[in-house]
Amino acid sequence: MTQTTGRIFDEFAKLMTDAAGMAQGVRREVDGVVRAQAERILRDLDYVTREEFEAVREMAVKAREENERLAGRLEALEAKLATN
Repeated sequence: MTQTTGRIFDEFAKLMTDAAGMAQGVRREVDGVVRAQAERILRDLDYVTREEFEAVREMAVKAREENERLAGRLEALEAKLATN
């Protein structure tokens, strides 16, 4: 009986090891599918990368500074024109 019980436990342990290996394989497969789906969705969306965002932000800052500089020049010219 002891030998049979040991063999049953060995078979059960092997079954559990195989099931764990299969579960890991399924998990890797699901991770791959989810990652691929997420990448596809992000590609389909109209989003910008961090680099593109920073470049446009820098352009906006420069444009705002130029606008303020030109507004100052305009005020100075209008003031000069008003005194003449």
